[in-house]
Amino acid sequence: MSEKQITMYSADWCGDCRRSKRLMDELNVSYTIIDVDSDLSAAEKVKEINGGAQSIPVIVFEDGTHLTEPSDIALKAKLVELGII
Repeated sequence: MSEKQITMYSADWCGDCRRSKRLMDELNVSYTIIDVDSDLSAAEKVKEINGGAQSIPVIVFEDGTHLTEPSDIALKAKLVELGII
């Protein structure tokens, strides 16, 4: 498992969130989930990151970059770029 910190702002009902979780699980990438439905400050953080949009998942990486609603290809490429996989 990776030791690098990844945070995913997510919700149980979100299909894109489930897809990104599944990919990271398959790649043995560790991450922290923050549920935007149960944490209102997290929902506000998502809007701040996305310039007002409430789009999820938002995946924030240790280097301060993030991806919003990434495709599996984009997420995997980012993980490779950061040396996580």
